[in-house]
Amino acid sequence: MRLSDFDYVLPDERIAQTPIAPRDAARLLVAGDPVQHRHVSDLPDLLQPGDLLVVNETRVIPARLKLTRSTGGAAEVLLLEAIDPDRRVWEALVRPGKKLKVGERLFADGVPLVSIGERTPAGDTFWVHLLGDADPLTLLDQHGQMPLPPYITATLENPDRYQTVFANTPGSAAAPTAGLHFTPELFGRLAAQGIDRVAVELIVGLDTFQPISTENPLDHPMHTERYRVPPETMEACLQTREQGGRVVAVGTTAVRALESAAKSGELSGRTRLFIHEGFDWQLVDVLMTNFHLPKTTLLMMIDAFAGPDWRDLYAEALREEYRFLSFGDAMLLERSRSQIP
Repeated sequence: MRLSDFDYVLPDERIAQTPIAPRDAARLLVAGDPVQHRHVSDLPDLLQPGDLLVVNETRVIPARLKLTRSTGGAAEVLLLEAIDPDRRVWEALVRPGKKLKVGERLFADGVPLVSIGERTPAGDTFWVHLLGDADPLTLLDQHGQMPLPPYITATLENPDRYQTVFANTPGSAAAPTAGLHFTPELFGRLAAQGIDRVAVELIVGLDTFQPISTENPLDHPMHTERYRVPPETMEACLQTREQGGRVVAVGTTAVRALESAAKSGELSGRTRLFIHEGFDWQLVDVLMTNFHLPKTTLLMMIDAFAGPDWRDLYAEALREEYRFLSFGDAMLLERSRSQIP
């Protein structure tokens, strides 16, 4: 396996800079013979009564902090995950990481907000401490920005558009972007067709937006992410499959939560599950997902799920001028027959 196996040319003009309105007006490439070009609003006609949607209900926090050093220089902290119940200590990406010293304080509006700690065992992130007496989430609301990926350079007028309509517990530094396409009205139409919805939680971590750094992608070090699959969700998934329905994961993060629980037998915990070619699928039958960056573990998951046909599907999407990445369009994939025992 080589890194080039998961590369493709993505022109800048195909990267969506703004979300489409309404949310479910996004285009939907439906894999099959022939490929269909539909819209997310067509999902009630594309799924089957008895199918089960699984969404990741994590809520994005304003995790990007633009700060100032005591010297007057600029610094930036991207909070990835709280590691204590009080949300005072976080794993974070820090810039300029090589210049900041342990114990150095960073300021927002002249007030100390972050103290730099040691590097984490991962080596590319730091432990940081939020300072002040206010509740940490209040501090982030006051001083933080929505952590849009760096390839989105346009200003987001409404921060709620980088939040799913079903977002619940605050915690993630990135949105589960396939879920951004859903509206309450669309969920109502799906339910009327006999397609229910359940939720999981996966705190979206570094591997969601970090490219593979090794020539052999199997050598890529996965970061851990916290996940939770409620017992009623797991029961609904198993019952759906027993009754001939399909488990439809909305996004790669829902996949990671479900398959981590199935593989480990633990409904909650931390996972560094690496899904690639040859993966032993347990729960997910259908995947709705956005189009992903080249050379990422997310693209390796698509390859594991749909097989090498993903290249043809991506090429078709580029020819048809689909919008790519976080604010882009989506695709609907059934698990490749070669991946089904």
